[in-house]
Amino acid sequence: MNKGWFQMKRISKSFFILLMVSMMAYIPSIVTAAEGQADPADKLAKANAAFDGDKMGDMSDYDPATWVSPTGDTIKIAIVASFSGPSAMNGQYYWGSVTWVAHDINKRGGIFVDGKKKLVEVIKADTMGKVDQAKKICERMVLQEKVNVLWGTDGSNIQKVINEVANKYKVIAQNGASNSDDLQNAENFGTYSFHTGPSTDQVARGLAYYYGQIQKQDKKFYILCQDYSFGHNFAAGFKRGLAQYYPDAQIVGEDYHKLFLTDFAPYLEKIKASGAEVIFTGDWMPDASNLAKQSRQMGVNLPFAHIYMTETNTLHELGIEGSRGWVNVFSNHSPVPFSAAPGWLKLYEAYNNQWKKWPTAPYNTRTWEYGTAAVGGSWMTQTYWLLSVIERAKTTDADKIVQVWEGDTYRGPDGKVLKMRACDHKAIQDLSATVYGTPEEQKATFTIPPYYWFQNASYASKIFTLPADKVLPWMDQDLDRCKGKNDWGE
Repeated sequence: MNKGWFQMKRISKSFFILLMVSMMAYIPSIVTAAEGQADPADKLAKANAAFDGDKMGDMSDYDPATWVSPTGDTIKIAIVASFSGPSAMNGQYYWGSVTWVAHDINKRGGIFVDGKKKLVEVIKADTMGKVDQAKKICERMVLQEKVNVLWGTDGSNIQKVINEVANKYKVIAQNGASNSDDLQNAENFGTYSFHTGPSTDQVARGLAYYYGQIQKQDKKFYILCQDYSFGHNFAAGFKRGLAQYYPDAQIVGEDYHKLFLTDFAPYLEKIKASGAEVIFTGDWMPDASNLAKQSRQMGVNLPFAHIYMTETNTLHELGIEGSRGWVNVFSNHSPVPFSAAPGWLKLYEAYNNQWKKWPTAPYNTRTWEYGTAAVGGSWMTQTYWLLSVIERAKTTDADKIVQVWEGDTYRGPDGKVLKMRACDHKAIQDLSATVYGTPEEQKATFTIPPYYWFQNASYASKIFTLPADKVLPWMDQDLDRCKGKNDWGE
């Protein structure tokens, strides 16, 4: 599999069957099996470090709207994201996750690095969603604020800038929220950049795995994604996944729209006429919300297969039937039952108790009610992993942090183990497919009182584990560090 796959733009339906055959050349799990590897589950059974709920600090005074970061001789993390402009809500999401972790660590007394205990400082670095601004703010963070970590972000185009600045100045770049696989390919890889969340190809193939190997009903898909690298790569990954896991499926339409679109009507009219059973999309906010709401307004009531249509205020606007049957694939949504991961249950209870006391919008809305689940839980876990690595490196020296992180394994609050593939700095992990259902159906996953996530919206009713060996992240064999290695990086 070469880099050319990730510059794919459009593929005619007339060539789809030929495409599916050719894609069989890229099937990580088949390659792994053919090489006679040990049971894949064993590779993620043990961890070098783990989240311990019993060690959590006193979180009773945490409020993201009023949180004040320590300053001075600290471990400095800059959240490089949109804090203004059309994507500003994403910066708010990241702030609420990263500062929670920082507050927890600070309440424990900080981390022993560079010969002393240091607290964690978090700084907002507003990109305004613009590439040129991202470069300016990243360089300011490194050269003036002397940050140790650049944490990002909304938009793989912005994350690419973050990685470039981090690698130029030798500070750590943590990619917690951008998914494009080409950020860590032969052309863009850098020693100091780490992709700790799930990648585009993993999630897209995971959705194909769910429909082809678990659900086995819906066969006709319409692809509608944002018209930039992530959207095209996400669609390409889904088609690769269908070739691997669901060859009987059909792509009945495929379109790409500009970012921050306000009128989806032309696309929805085409979807209406296509005979589609499911709409596949990689859209993130605000596009995800606008697409969902406009589809229902136009009478297009098909389920969405998605990665970021998770904003719960939108789900409530749509009502119970509005999002019933949707499928989300991402990092583990939440343990089932909650008691299966005691650390996660303690984290959830501490967070949810605080959320009930927050008076300030937007943090007092439903969007933040379950900040330890789904994408919010993933961002927290990734940040805990970062600080665990720094703690074990016993230094803020980036080169020594790299040495610890490469090949590291970490058990997050949800009990799931993440492994950092050393050659290209991509995280290997189980994913989950979350099916949205009614409040009554939600009791299967919300296993403590009141036994539902939401009363007036569909949400997680079934959670299926997608084993890591079925969704291994794409590896660029043109990257010298990865040549001759299998998809586990071995």
